[in-house]
Amino acid sequence: MEKKLTKTYVVVLLAMVCCMLWGSAFPVIKLGYAEFCIDGGDTASQILFAGCRFFLAGVLAWIFGSIAAKKPLLPKKRSIKKIALLALFQTVLQYMFFYMGLAHCSGVKSSVIDGTSAFVSVLLSALVFRMEKLTPAKVIGCVLGVAGIVVVNLGGEMGGGFALNGEGFIVISMLSYAMSTILIRRFTADGDDPVMLSAIQFVVGGVFMTAAGLLLGGRLTVLTPAGAGLLLYLGALSAVAYSLWSLLLKYNPVSKVAVFGFMTPICGVLLSALFLGETKQAFSINALAALLLVCSGIYIVNRKQKNES
Repeated sequence: MEKKLTKTYVVVLLAMVCCMLWGSAFPVIKLGYAEFCIDGGDTASQILFAGCRFFLAGVLAWIFGSIAAKKPLLPKKRSIKKIALLALFQTVLQYMFFYMGLAHCSGVKSSVIDGTSAFVSVLLSALVFRMEKLTPAKVIGCVLGVAGIVVVNLGGEMGGGFALNGEGFIVISMLSYAMSTILIRRFTADGDDPVMLSAIQFVVGGVFMTAAGLLLGGRLTVLTPAGAGLLLYLGALSAVAYSLWSLLLKYNPVSKVAVFGFMTPICGVLLSALFLGETKQAFSINALAALLLVCSGIYIVNRKQKNES
């Protein structure tokens, strides 16, 4: 498996599948809010909705992983601390602060801030954890990726100011995701099964967020077949995407994988056009220019991987 998952074309294919799945979450979450009658300012119900989604994702990932491994994916004693750390950074901190910050920060600003997580992951990997070298190609590729995220949002109102409970919370969410990327790489390099880690941490994080949502007064009072289907899809996409992403991080440098994260907002824009009818933004010159910038950044980083670590 290691030999296959280090091939560039396999990395590109699987990483793009992950980005398409994560990108589809943007319109599906909006559709889910409508089905469950969750108002935009009802943060508690949003956290509860997210908690149910990630608990379901963990259960599905565990079932699929156990079937593939032909045995139950049970964590070893030495993995408990790692699972707790992943649940904290990858699920709880990332999504709780994202949902709370989004209530006090524009979607445009949130997208730009969140889109820098791939760059931060590369910087953390190279400068803090010393897991790989920070080369000019990696810096250029990440700068192009950040530029693409900014360009795709130029049509919106960026607004001024910086609020701790708005932009500050989105920054915390972004840093949490970047940290989780590094943790997955380190933990799987130590021999822990990436699918097991993803599955169990989702269950732990999902239970915590569900409890937090309920304690804050959140409720999911309306359940329709369409709403149940959307929740099932969100759980399945998280299970598949994070499991694949973890496998890629296990066998490849962080920079080679993380740079594809810039494609998620682009996929989100394109899929929002398909499912929500937002065609004006998706097929604008800004969106096409952003796609070109992001693809160029991905190409530059991966073109150098044969000669750089």
